[in-house]
Formats: sequence, C-alpha cells, structure tokens
Amino acid sequence: MFLFTQGLCFLPVFLVVWSSSTFIISYLIAIFRGDVDLIFPYISDTGAKPPESCIFGLMTFISACAGISTIYARYKFVEKLGEETGARRTGLNRSGLGVGLLSCLSMCIVATFQKTAVMLVHDIGAVLFFVSGITYIILQSIISYRTYPFGSSSSLYRVRSGIAMLAALAFFPAIICASFVKQSTLIRDREAEDYPFYLASAVCEWVVAFSFILFFLTYIDDFKVFTLHVKTELEESS
Repeated sequence: MFLFTQGLCFLPVFLVVWSSSTFIISYLIAIFRGDVDLIFPYISDTGAKPPESCIFGLMTFISACAGISTIYARYKFVEKLGEETGARRTGLNRSGLGVGLLSCLSMCIVATFQKTAVMLVHDIGAVLFFVSGITYIILQSIISYRTYPFGSSSSLYRVRSGIAMLAALAFFPAIICASFVKQSTLIRDREAEDYPFYLASAVCEWVVAFSFILFFLTYIDDFKVFTLHVKTELEESS
C-alpha cells in the first residue's frame, strides 16, 4: 500500500510536495528570465514579476488551502486524542489552530501583494506569516511533548522541537539583517555595502520557509492512523 493512501497521509504529503514545488518552480522561472539573482534571492523576489508572479500566486493559494486542511486535521487529531486519553489540551490546541490559520492567510497576502507593487502590505504579510508560522510549530511541538507517549514518540517531538528552534533562530537574523538592506531592486549590486546583510537575510528566510516544510513532513506518521468523516443531517421541518 502506498504511503499516501493510509489515513490522511495525502494531506501533509501534498502540502510538502506542492509547497516545495512552489518555491522551486518560481525560482527556476525567475532565474531563466534573469529577473533575480542566482544565489539566494528573497523568496518573494522570485514571484515579483509576471509570468512567475502569476504562477507563484496560484500555487501559493493552493498551498494555503492545503495548509488549512492539514492544520485543521491536526487539530481534530489532537482533540480526539485528548478525548480518548483524558489528556485534554483544549486551549493549547485551539491556539495552535488559530495561529496556523492566520499563517495561511498571511501566505496569501504575501503572494497576492507583490513587493514591487504594494511593498508595505507585502512586508506586513511576510512578517505576520513568519511570526504566526513559527508560533504554530512551537505550539505543536509543545503539544507533541505533552501528549507523549500517546500522540508521538520521544524522537518525533524532539525532531519537531529542533525544527521549531531552527526556524525561530533563523527568523531574527532574517529580520535584523533586512533592516540594513537599502537596495530595492530585484538584481542586487554585489559590491554594495548592504549586500552581505541582504545575503544573510535571504539565506535565513529560505531556512525558515523550508523549516515549515520539514515540520509538516513529520505529520505523515501521525496522519496514517486516523481519518475524518463528514456527517450530514437533515432537520425535520415543523
């Protein structure tokens, strides 16, 4: 039996594959057209000009929808786990759902408002995406720890905690270094004084983005063991 046919495995598998493809495809198109630097452009730079901006926007929207589905499925899994084990973490679980959905909305803002068109809205969406995304994976790491050994193995919550720590540590230099970047063009002057700050910020941004992807990859094992069903009921008219 294929892995993605077990339980709800197809959700995190699709999310991981599609999100990775979104970053890579828009990057390759932008490089082929000469719109961005070859070495570590900002992710949003690769989707700033058409036609890559159109592809980036569409694929990011689909990623956000897949993210919403995966985050909600994880929420229901933890909720059911709490009911069966008696280890209820309702507040923590709901907080995780809320910030997770916020990160998906922020992702759509980043893709819709390109930095070359509406930079302020784009930057706000990007910061909100990274902050809410990091908060989400931290909360899920805590949930994994508190539901052990029922919800995850000790190695799994350690891996999740490590990924969350990596994302959090990469976020701060990404923001700090970005504040020193003065160039606003997509092709950067490598001789400029702010280029090292730009490069460090871009590298850290890629690290944070792929930390999210790696984190959702750890959901595959959990999602093998449960499914969700929609129950339809008709109310009798009086």
